[in-house]
Amino acid sequence: MKVSLLLSTVIALSMGGAGASSANGYEPAFRPAALDDEPAGPPNEVMVLGTPHLAALPDSFRVEMVDPLVARLVAWRPTDVAVEHNSGLLCDRMRRMPERYKDAIESYCYDNSIPASVTGLDVPKANAKAEAMLNDWPQDPPPELRRELAATFLAAGEPGSAVVQWLRLPADERKADAVLTKELVDILQRRVASANETYSVAARVAAASGLERLWSVDDQSTYIGEFEDSDAFGAAVAAAWDNPSNKARAAESKRLEDHLGQPDGLLSMYRAYNAPDYILLTYQADFGAALTEPSEQGYGRRYVSYWETRNLRMVANIREVLGRRPGSRMLAIVGASHKGYYEAYLDQMRDVELVDVLPVLK
Repeated sequence: MKVSLLLSTVIALSMGGAGASSANGYEPAFRPAALDDEPAGPPNEVMVLGTPHLAALPDSFRVEMVDPLVARLVAWRPTDVAVEHNSGLLCDRMRRMPERYKDAIESYCYDNSIPASVTGLDVPKANAKAEAMLNDWPQDPPPELRRELAATFLAAGEPGSAVVQWLRLPADERKADAVLTKELVDILQRRVASANETYSVAARVAAASGLERLWSVDDQSTYIGEFEDSDAFGAAVAAAWDNPSNKARAAESKRLEDHLGQPDGLLSMYRAYNAPDYILLTYQADFGAALTEPSEQGYGRRYVSYWETRNLRMVANIREVLGRRPGSRMLAIVGASHKGYYEAYLDQMRDVELVDVLPVLK
C-alpha cells in the first residue's frame, strides 16, 4: 500500500470514515488521486523525510549522530534534495515589502549582504549566474570553479547549495581564494559545523550523492492579514493546543529525546516521527484542534489557512523541480509537522509516486 494511501486511510478512519464529498454531498468529477493512468517513462519518485529541527534537540545530540541517517538516505540514490528553506529569490521579493514581511524576513531569510558585497552580485544576478554555470557544468570541474559556484550560491541566498559545493571539494581545496574569500569561507565553515538539518543532513546527502545543489522549497510569504489583537490570536491558538493529543505528542518527543544518547537513538526518533500514527497525532494535536477553536474571529481557522497555504506552496515548488527532469528521485527533508500535508498534497499529482521512508530508515 502506498504510504500516502495508508495515511489517507488512517486520517479518514479517525474522522469517522468521512469520504471525499463535502457536507452538501458534492463530489468533484476530477479526482486525480483516484486515476490509474501512468506517465510515459519512469515516474517521478518522492520520498518525504520528516525531521526534528536539530538545533532544538537537547545537549545530548551531537552532529556526528546523523552519520547512519545520511548513509541510508544516500543509499536510496536521490537525484534531487529539497529542504525547508526559503529561496533567495523568494526572500528578495519579500524584502521589497518589509512592512508586510518584516518578522518573516528576520526569522527565515538568509542575510546575503556580505556575499553580495564580496561578489558584486545581487540575488537575481547571482541566481542567474548559478543557473548558467550549472547549465554549462563540466563533468569534472576544477576546484576553483566549485569555489566560484559556492560564492555565487551564497550571494544568491542559497547557503545550503553553497555548502554542497564546499563539501564536494577535496579537503585540501576547501580554502579561500580571490573569489571565495576568507569571509565567505568562514560563513561556510560555520554552517557545516552547525546542528541544522539543511547542512548536517541534506547538504551531506546531496554531496555524497554527486549532486550540485539543494532546492529551497519553503514559502514564508503566506499572508493572512493583520490581527487587531495579536495577543488574543496567540491565546486562542494556545488554548486549542492544550489538548490530550498534544500532551501525548509532547510525552513521546520527551521519551525519544531522553534516549538520544543510546545507540540508534537518533534513528529511532526519525522512525517514530515518520510513522503514520505520529503523523495523525500531530494533526490532531495541532491543526485539527485549531480548526475547531471557537473564537468569533476564527483565529484557529486563520492559523490553519496559513499552514495549509504554506504547505501547498512548498509542494508546488517540489512539483516544479520535478518538471525539470521527468523521472527524478526527490528526497524532501522537512519538519515532521509538514510530512502529512506534503504526502497528502503530493498524492494528488498525476506524475508523482510516493515512496515510504520507513524501510530506508531500518
